[in-house]
Amino acid sequence: MIRKGERADYTRTARALNASVDVVSVQHEYGIWGGPDGEYVLDFVEALRVPAIVTMHTVLRAPTAHQRSVLTRLAALAQASVVMSRSAANLLLRDYGVDSRRVHVIPHGVPSVPLVNADEVKPALGLGGRDVILSFGLLGPGKGYELAIDALPAVVAAHPAVLYVILGATHPDLIEREGEAYRHSLTAQVRRLGLEDHVRFVDKFADMAELTRWLEAADVFVTPYPNLAQIASGTLSYAMGAGRAIVSTPYVYAAELLADGRGVLVPASPAALGDALAGLLADPALRARIGARAFAYSRRMVWPEVGAQYRNLFARVHPDRSRSVAALEVPAGA
Repeated sequence: MIRKGERADYTRTARALNASVDVVSVQHEYGIWGGPDGEYVLDFVEALRVPAIVTMHTVLRAPTAHQRSVLTRLAALAQASVVMSRSAANLLLRDYGVDSRRVHVIPHGVPSVPLVNADEVKPALGLGGRDVILSFGLLGPGKGYELAIDALPAVVAAHPAVLYVILGATHPDLIEREGEAYRHSLTAQVRRLGLEDHVRFVDKFADMAELTRWLEAADVFVTPYPNLAQIASGTLSYAMGAGRAIVSTPYVYAAELLADGRGVLVPASPAALGDALAGLLADPALRARIGARAFAYSRRMVWPEVGAQYRNLFARVHPDRSRSVAALEVPAGA
C-alpha cells in the first residue's frame, strides 16, 4: 500500500512489485501523488526493475518549471507514455521533448451501452415531460457550472420545461479545504436567477448503472469547462459513448473529439451557450444526428477495444507475460 504522504512507501512498494509482476501501469495526475507536484511518483518509478507504462491524464501547456521537470523525468523513466488524444501527444513531443517512439495514443475508455431514446428513460428518473440537460462529475470550480447556470434563463424562455441536472458529489479535496461552500454558491446563483424549478443538484457519486441511466435520459449533455487547455475529459467521453448530443466550450479535448459534426463547440459565454442549448432542444432531428455521430466515433473507445490496445502495449514492452500487470492508480489517502 502507498500512503500519499509517506515517501518511504513508494520505494518499498516498487521493490515488492519487482518480485511479482512483469509490467506496472501508472495513472498520473499531479494531485494524486505525494510531494510537491506529485514528485514522489518518481521515487516509485525509479525503484522499479520492471517496465512502467505511464498514462498521463494531464499534460499542461504552461507548466511551472517543477511541473515540467516532474513530467519530463517521469516520461524518461517509463518505457511508454500513454495519452488520450492526439493533441496531448503533440504537446508531449513539441513542448516536453519526449521521444515519439515512446508516446502512444489510447482513447479514454467508455462503457459499451446501447443507443436509446431519452424519452424512454426519463420517467424512471422522474424526468417525464422535461427537456433534460445534463452535466456530471465531481463538483468543483473548474467545471464551469456557473457559466451553464448563467446561460439557462435564455433556454428557459424558449423551453419552459427545461431541467438542468448537475449530477455528482463535491470533490473530496474541496470538501476537506472548504466544505460545501462551492455547492452553496451554485445554489445561491440558482435562487438569484429564479431557476429553482429548472436546476436539480443530485448530490451523490452514481455507480455505473445509475450513471448510464442519467446519460440515457439526457437530451443534451454539456461540458462548459473554462480551462481551454484541458486535454482529457471522462465525462465528455462517457456522453459520447451514450450517443448524446453534446454542447461544449472549445477546450482542446472537446475540439478534437467533437470535430466533424460530433458535437457543438461554442465560446465560453452565457449567450453563446444558451443559444446552442436552446437550438438543440428545438431540433430533435439534429440532436439525433449529432448523437449518432458521437456514438459511432466512440465505438473505438469502448472498454474491450481500449483494453486490447493496452494489452498489446504491455506485450510490446515485456513480451514474456508469464506473471501479471500491476496497475497503480490512486495512492491510499489521495
